[in-house]
Parts: sequence; C-alpha cells; structure tokens
Amino acid sequence: MTESIKPYVILAAVDYSTAGDLALERALELATEKPAAQVHVVNVLPVYQAGAAVDSAPANGAWAGTLPSVNDAAEQLRVYTQRKIDAFREQHSALDLTFLESVRAHQRVDVPSEEITRLAGELEADLIVVGTHGRRGLSRLLLGSVAEGTVRLAPCPVLVVRPKVPPQQVPAIEPACPRCVEVRRETHGAELWCEQHREHHGPRHTYHQEDRAASETNLPLVMRT
Repeated sequence: MTESIKPYVILAAVDYSTAGDLALERALELATEKPAAQVHVVNVLPVYQAGAAVDSAPANGAWAGTLPSVNDAAEQLRVYTQRKIDAFREQHSALDLTFLESVRAHQRVDVPSEEITRLAGELEADLIVVGTHGRRGLSRLLLGSVAEGTVRLAPCPVLVVRPKVPPQQVPAIEPACPRCVEVRRETHGAELWCEQHREHHGPRHTYHQEDRAASETNLPLVMRT
C-alpha cells in the first residue's frame, strides 16, 4: 500500500493591506512548487476591535456600525480569500492548482502574532508567510510589529515579505554648531546655544530632584525655568 504524503502546510497571514495581499500571493506561489501542499489563510481581529465578538458592546449600541463582529470579520475573510483564489487561478491556469480546492480560512481574535503562531502550531505548519509594512519610528513603536512577533514566537520557519518600495532616505545628523560648542566652553556649560540657535531652542529648563515623600506630588522631577 502506498504511504500517503504529508502535505506541506503553509499558513498565510493577511490583514487586507498590500503587504497582506503579497503574503497570500507568495504562499500560493510556493504551494505550486510542492508535490502536496495545503494552504491556510488567517486573519486576526485585535481584541480591541472585536466589538460584539467579545460580548461587551454597550447596551446603547454605541459601537453599532463601527466595530466588526467575529461573524462579520469571518465573512469578510471568506470573500477576500475566494477573490484571491479566483484571481490566482486565472493568472496561473497552466499550472496544477488542485490545492486551491482545499484552501481554508481562519478568523481569530486577540493579539495577531500570538494567534498566528498558535494556529501554526495547531496545524503543524511547515511555513508561515507574513507581510510587513516596513514602518519606522513612532508608528512601529505604537502599533508594534506583527511580523517581528511572529518570527519570535513561531514554531516553524517564517517568510516575511514586503512590497517593493524606493529606499527610504536616512536623515543625516548634522555636527554640532562650532559657535555653540565655543559658547559652552566659554560659559562652562551655563549657556548651551549660540545667539543664532538660542531663539530656536527656547529658554533653558533645569530639572531638580526633590524629596518625593515631602512633596505634594508623586512626580520625582520638578521643572524650574
């Protein structure tokens, strides 16, 4: 009796962005290269966006029309996945696309990176494909990085894909103003800026440490101008 081949399981994480579209497209492309492939698609609705999904919507209906329920999100994912499958089938009609008949979509709610990797473990996935937006600075700090979290938590290899974008210009750090340096040396640090830059930087603030127990506030630093 011929031993059945374990399918190569690919989990594509999508968020309806360009990066998410690319992740699913790459997952489908990789599936065509395997003798037996199984593709799963996951979208994670962050818990703070889950609306009725967490059974805590206000009685006055304040969330109506603003936050999706799990059922709404699952339907959106189903329609999205089917549309992507149809487009992929049309673009690659010469290939064996039998695996497309068994693509499964999974809607989850909670922390995206945790849910993606948890599902990967449950499915015994061989590969996770996730997109990245390439955010930098404050936006990345506030929103976090799903791709980074997925790589850190994943039980299997992770392929991170991103759209092709022009190289970002790294801002050049200018050297200190020679006149400002001279002013600091001459005043032994009492003044920080030369006349040209003093107006731009505004008045100097000095921070003093005070006894918190004796203070009327629990803030450790008091600003004095």
